[in-house]
Amino acid sequence: MKLKKILSFIILASMVVASLSACSTPSKKKSDKLKIVTTIFPEYDWVNVVLGDKADDAEIIMLLDNGVDLHSFQPTAADIANIADCDVFIYVGGESDGWVADALSEATNKDMKVINLLDVLGDSVKEEETVEGMEGEEEEEEGEEEEEVEYDEHVWLSLRNAEVLVKEISNVLGEVDPENKDTYTKNADAYIEKLDSLDNDYKIVVDNATYKTVVFGDRFPFRYLVDDYGLSYYAAFVGCSAETEASFETVVFLANKVDELGVNNILIIENANDDIAKTIIENTESQNQNILTINSMQGTTSKDVKAGATYLSIMEENLEVLEQALN
Repeated sequence: MKLKKILSFIILASMVVASLSACSTPSKKKSDKLKIVTTIFPEYDWVNVVLGDKADDAEIIMLLDNGVDLHSFQPTAADIANIADCDVFIYVGGESDGWVADALSEATNKDMKVINLLDVLGDSVKEEETVEGMEGEEEEEEGEEEEEVEYDEHVWLSLRNAEVLVKEISNVLGEVDPENKDTYTKNADAYIEKLDSLDNDYKIVVDNATYKTVVFGDRFPFRYLVDDYGLSYYAAFVGCSAETEASFETVVFLANKVDELGVNNILIIENANDDIAKTIIENTESQNQNILTINSMQGTTSKDVKAGATYLSIMEENLEVLEQALN
């Protein structure tokens, strides 16, 4: 993780130097439109919802728009330029966003409002955890300083967190565009009602489920979701892991858990290879479990948006998958 931070800094510094040498005067916005830059899809979707009809009058940019997830993203010079003059910048705020501080130091719009999702959620943010049977992260090399606490960045996968974050986005947009503040508040309130209703649907499904544990043959970014509804989980890797191969011990442990619990389904996340899940199934007694895909929204792009994808629709689809996984 520390090497990633160093590389991020070097890349960012190089881009900043290049952009400064290319132009001797500070960049300015090309129009008077409200300009909002988001890092990931859920933020982008929430901004569009809160703006409502006003979204057509704004410039809304999603930086992670090529299928690369939060943990692998490196900003381009164009990304840095877009952040520099925007009115509102929204990012997650975890270790994967280590490049953001340097990007913001180059901002030309000193009135920019910044929303850090982890800061907004405060004490409800969870530390990343390694549960029984899960592949551990690489240990620190001898002589290195102890790593700082690493927080689970996947806060958007809780509908309850989403309600808090949408409210904050509404408040901030109302500050930069007070003329339409009431509209933003109304849009946010109506949307929060939908989130609350879906949250209740999740509770009903879990309350009536046969099983109360999910098994992932993959990394596990859904801790906020399972904690909301009192579910237990086992997985091959932590949510931020870059590992793609599980040890024999991990596979056998998860296969034994599937047998012990009697679950009929193993979960993976979108765009994932299902080899680990298949190997787990091959090591169970019945070898007849299903592999289900649940969407963490880490690879959602504007192409998906044009095809109709929204935060709410994906969470509704995830509920259907979860219901199947728990029965």
